[in-house]
Amino acid sequence: MLNYAGTPPLAAMADADSRQLIAAELRSLIARIDLSMRLIDAAMPPEDNSAIAGSSEIFVLDDVTPRFATASAALNACRAELDLALQQLSESDSPA
Repeated sequence: MLNYAGTPPLAAMADADSRQLIAAELRSLIARIDLSMRLIDAAMPPEDNSAIAGSSEIFVLDDVTPRFATASAALNACRAELDLALQQLSESDSPA
């Protein structure tokens, strides 16, 4: 966990500096979400059912995939919102 106790308040920074700091933090969060999504993708079992295609006696009970899919959907939603926040912040940087 990061300790921001000694960090000066953003109000004391120049407006452009604070936006750059916020944008950098948003990019960092997006990168962490991307990493988490790759980890989830790697942990999900493959969907290749060719080994059991002709068998009626083999049942595969997969209770992990729905949780991974739910987590992945939540991360996708977070990433979309962070992308939007970064876009809005970038638009506020450009002069009108």
